[in-house]
Amino acid sequence: MDGNFNKAEEDYDADSIVALHGLEAVRKRPGMYIGSTDSRGLHHMVYEVVDNGIDEVMAGFATEVDVVINEDGSISVTDDGRGIPTGMNQEEGKSALEMCLTDLHAGGKFNQNSYKVSGGLHGVGVSVVNALSERLIATVDREGKRFQQTYRIGIPDGPVEVIGDSDRHGTTITFWPDPEMFETVAFDYTTLQNRFRNQAFLNKEATINFEDKRTGRKERFHYDGGVSEFVQYLNRSKTPLHPSPMHFEGEKNNVVIDIALQWTDGYNEEIDSFVNTIFTPEGGTHLTGFRTALTKTINDYGKANNLLKDMTLEGSDVREGLTAIISVRMPEPQFEGQTKAKLGSSIAQGAVSALMGEKLSEFLLENPQVAQLIVKKAVSAFEGREAARKARDATRRKSVLETTSLPGKLADCSERDPSKCELYIVEGDSAGGSAKQGRDRQFQAILPLRGKILNVEKARPDRLLDHEEIKNLAIAIGGGIGKEFDVSKIRYHNVVIMTDADVDGAHIGTLLLTLFYRQMKPLIEAGHVYIAMPPLYRVYKGKKQIYAYNDEEMVSAMAELGQGANVSRYKGLGEMNPQQLWETTMNPETRIMKKVTIEDGILADQLFSVLMGDDVEPRREFIIEHAHEVINLDV
Repeated sequence: MDGNFNKAEEDYDADSIVALHGLEAVRKRPGMYIGSTDSRGLHHMVYEVVDNGIDEVMAGFATEVDVVINEDGSISVTDDGRGIPTGMNQEEGKSALEMCLTDLHAGGKFNQNSYKVSGGLHGVGVSVVNALSERLIATVDREGKRFQQTYRIGIPDGPVEVIGDSDRHGTTITFWPDPEMFETVAFDYTTLQNRFRNQAFLNKEATINFEDKRTGRKERFHYDGGVSEFVQYLNRSKTPLHPSPMHFEGEKNNVVIDIALQWTDGYNEEIDSFVNTIFTPEGGTHLTGFRTALTKTINDYGKANNLLKDMTLEGSDVREGLTAIISVRMPEPQFEGQTKAKLGSSIAQGAVSALMGEKLSEFLLENPQVAQLIVKKAVSAFEGREAARKARDATRRKSVLETTSLPGKLADCSERDPSKCELYIVEGDSAGGSAKQGRDRQFQAILPLRGKILNVEKARPDRLLDHEEIKNLAIAIGGGIGKEFDVSKIRYHNVVIMTDADVDGAHIGTLLLTLFYRQMKPLIEAGHVYIAMPPLYRVYKGKKQIYAYNDEEMVSAMAELGQGANVSRYKGLGEMNPQQLWETTMNPETRIMKKVTIEDGILADQLFSVLMGDDVEPRREFIIEHAHEVINLDV
């Protein structure tokens, strides 16, 4: 592959930059370019700039990308690549650097000689970042000189200037996101950390150095093991069926393919796909090719070796407990949608399917012991699925989930329009009693839980309905459970987890979130799951009282009420009378609730695997790593 880039190095100059005009559209409709203007869109800005540095690594011209969150909240991204060309573009009559930063579709990505593959957003990335930044500084080290140009809201302050000599090469982009365009301009360390870790796994040639000058945290991401090491990292809290991940790589039809996979003894599949190092959360043709070849190859092997009797395994059977990374690199990938959630290039499906079929067949033949373990695991999944189907056909499911009688513990609401209804899942009978008395019966339903529910991370999916609390939850919510969950049939559009603000409450909340994520995922994806935020303190003096939701608010309330003010700490929801619970936690006019979203599917899978798995060490490491993020811990 490297041999193809010699011409690219010669030709990457000012006239390599091709332009299609206009930045005004970006500020009018930023969501079209970065997905949203919330925290997700803000971080997408960083990804765009970092992706340009990674493109230089993929092209063979760079090895390191440095990312710094500066003390003033700006971000600096530096690569040691060739440096964006700074000369005058003959056709446009301005510098190539200015074109890249001010013309929406200007960049080397449109010139096949400059980049064979690239992850940057169709060449629009850095100009979009410029348009949505109140200030941006571009510094280029190239040809022995240091060049610089500054911009405000995408408009240059002046021409490109030489500010000194330089013995290095590369590009540095520093930008301050425009607070008028974003809901927040505060960068989250963990969000960026996970993105950079994933990119370093996918590019074993790259090193990403990350520093947060606000806190002093520093990390270096470099993984010689590439995607195999990625799979091992994802499986660190699971028990693998075979010691090392399988690793298949090669090139078909100009698509470079890199795949690693490893089965575990768990029941959840975690398959993450990437195109030119960009995560494709909705998969696409490369994932379809992988799945098709996986199912066919394991069925063929099982039948040829008399391991399957008369059964034919389905895709879900062979993928039970599988962790896999599918990474493809290809010129000009076609995506469905601007933000690259799903690959649409048909050539990728055939390429991945062919390579996967060949390499997996070879592996199974050469490793019969591992092959038998994998087929045995899939057969077990098949039998569990068949058992559940037979039980359903024999009216078990009818009596369990399609029953017209709701759980006896459920205090339902009178409203029948799901979009107006709320279900509060409440820990314990005493809190349940207060919630039932304090609620608005018109639209609020209450379901008390007795004790902790089953940890679904470690339970066979077909046995979940044997657990009383999970069965009651599934009947109350109404959409079913597992792969058959149908979000169109739910009875409430707000499902609210309301637990005590202590360790037990946090554990129950995590168990419920695990259930929703693993067995009712569309409920979260549709934005129907919330976490209630009851106050921690009541500060009072005479007839005056203020509810405080954290320590800072409590101190402020004490100061407001003045000398003689008292404070009571709520250990549990049951300590509040019905009126207090309504005022603080259930009244739509005054309550605080957090919506549960899946910002990063890979991180969410890791989170539940690590927190709810059997292995203590990864959980301990995770808690230590994230201890600084804990706001309130009541032990």
